[in-house]
Amino acid sequence: MTQLSQLISLLHLASPALPIGGFSYSQGLEAAIECGLVHDAASAEQWVRSNLLDVQAQCEAPVWLLLFRGWQARDAAGVAQWNDWFLATRESAELRLETEQMGWSLARLVAQMEWGDGALRTQLAALSPVCLPTAFAAACVALGVDERDGLAAYCFSWAENQVAAALKAVPLGQVAGQHILRRLHAAVAQAVGEALRRADAGPPALSTFSPMLGLLSARHETQYSRLFRS
Repeated sequence: MTQLSQLISLLHLASPALPIGGFSYSQGLEAAIECGLVHDAASAEQWVRSNLLDVQAQCEAPVWLLLFRGWQARDAAGVAQWNDWFLATRESAELRLETEQMGWSLARLVAQMEWGDGALRTQLAALSPVCLPTAFAAACVALGVDERDGLAAYCFSWAENQVAAALKAVPLGQVAGQHILRRLHAAVAQAVGEALRRADAGPPALSTFSPMLGLLSARHETQYSRLFRS
């Protein structure tokens, strides 16, 4: 596969138009808005940047790399182990339901689009429940995407979804949202670099310490007025 073909495949996979339901989740952002922690463009940008570097880069992103490498090596046991490990680290019912629903939707799409070979699709379909990073990593391997590029797309897609949630819930204007995304480019690259460092450590250096996110996510479950499912 040529570099251009890989890029087009990655753009397809990371598109907000991908029908896996990401638009319906805020990952605690809506609860942060309810509590007054996020109230304008500056605080929204700080929220996304902090969660990208202090949460995603410390756990989800390096786990994504470990899953990607497991798919590449056709290590079914390793993939299943990290898939289950990641599911066990979800601190609230909403966060777990989110990754399970989006993971199931993406795994189903991989099968429907016939991405990758039959063995990969069979292995992915056998995982139940399947988390989003597992399914996204499988899709990247199926489409011949490089691990660094795939992780960058995964992190940017996460940040883009957070900004889209802020546009609706803060609310923010479209131009303000684009300014935030542009300023987050360097943070996405930093998160990828940190994830590579942590995944390459022996054993992998993973941290799930994010008490504020866990508390806000749990509070969101009983929040009176909600736009989002998490």
